[in-house]
Amino acid sequence: MSYRKTVLENGLRIVTHEMKHRDSVSLGFLVSTGGRYEEDQVKGAAHFLEHILFKGSQKYSCDKIKENIEGIGGTLNAFTAEEITCYYAKIPAKHLAGTFAVLADMVFHPVIALEDVQKESAVIIEEIKMYHDLPQYRVMELLDGLMWPDHPLGKNLAGTEATVGSMTKENLHQFHREYYSPNNIVVAACGHLPHEKFVNLVKRALSKIPQASSRDFQPADNSQSRPRADFLQRDIEQMHLALGTLGLPEGHKDRYVLTLLNIIMGGNMSSRLFNEIREKHGLAYSIGTGVKSYKDTGVFMVRAGVDNQKIVKAVEVILQELKKVQREGISKSEFTRAKDYALGQLLLSMEETMDHMLWIGEEIVSHGRVRTLPEVIKQVNKVSMKEIQRLAVDIFNEQRFNLALVGPITETQKRDLAALIGAGQDIAIKNTF
Repeated sequence: MSYRKTVLENGLRIVTHEMKHRDSVSLGFLVSTGGRYEEDQVKGAAHFLEHILFKGSQKYSCDKIKENIEGIGGTLNAFTAEEITCYYAKIPAKHLAGTFAVLADMVFHPVIALEDVQKESAVIIEEIKMYHDLPQYRVMELLDGLMWPDHPLGKNLAGTEATVGSMTKENLHQFHREYYSPNNIVVAACGHLPHEKFVNLVKRALSKIPQASSRDFQPADNSQSRPRADFLQRDIEQMHLALGTLGLPEGHKDRYVLTLLNIIMGGNMSSRLFNEIREKHGLAYSIGTGVKSYKDTGVFMVRAGVDNQKIVKAVEVILQELKKVQREGISKSEFTRAKDYALGQLLLSMEETMDHMLWIGEEIVSHGRVRTLPEVIKQVNKVSMKEIQRLAVDIFNEQRFNLALVGPITETQKRDLAALIGAGQDIAIKNTF
């Protein structure tokens, strides 16, 4: 696989992968900013600005932005994460130039009108309320607060009703000026396009936009030394749990080891937790693990939706499985399946222009270069069974467990769960209402 990268004099990075036998192109503008770059008083600014960019730019009205892309059979969307904000489209290849013009004008020349800010503020507040009403999302917000208390990573990405309600157009203009500069943006494209032709298109439109400096994020505190818990009382039919422990930052030498450990523990239906929690004990319908990695921290998490009466048993079995892999390691068959699953999923994602575009764009944002498929295969195949057991011993540290729950939890259940994750020591418990 051939990845081409060009850096313009103003610092704008362009990365492409040509897939000659595709009829589509996926295009993305990836901005190196997100929720963790915000001050408390403007919490939610990155996400708010993402919404506002769709309301109109210097050359395109809100309607024209949508019509110019959807009207030629394309799709248009965006997302905000903690360290990246991305605006992207997938279109028939012959419409690349027109789609690029729309996205470029949105990203670099938004209008940010007072009327739009006022209207969108109400929309985002309703979005916040909606996710607070969904326990499977609310529990993740509680877990973030436990993992990174009093830190931007531990606060709602969308902000609060108060911060969103008081957001001004000046706040958004300032955030845009600070982070939406060429040297802080990657333009990624994948599909039926020649690199040189695309670079010339980008140069003509964006090469004269000046660089700007931006503030860095607040470093994460990875010094947790005792377990924490947060229980949110909700009268619902199912208990939602999230158990998290500090994971690995991006680029860590053990990142491929963690990938395989995650798959073995809860990455698919043949994983340990799926088999034990759902198939063997019938304690949950949904159960799985996940990993998030940031520049200086990370989290390994277990998520489940559990019968209200079986929550203590479910957490007990989860903890037993985490300790078992520390104590006994993994089997050869698990090891082989996990490697094949990791590489197979990566190969499948590379067939689709959108997934491939996001891969190469995020690689440039995070690492400055794109890891090739042979590189990844080589690194995954270098992982040993002993390394997976070693990492499990390190990461599944009971001093660093964080348990978040949303549901009709009783006082007895609270005590039992605290005892389970507290390991006989003092445990920090919150009760969110």
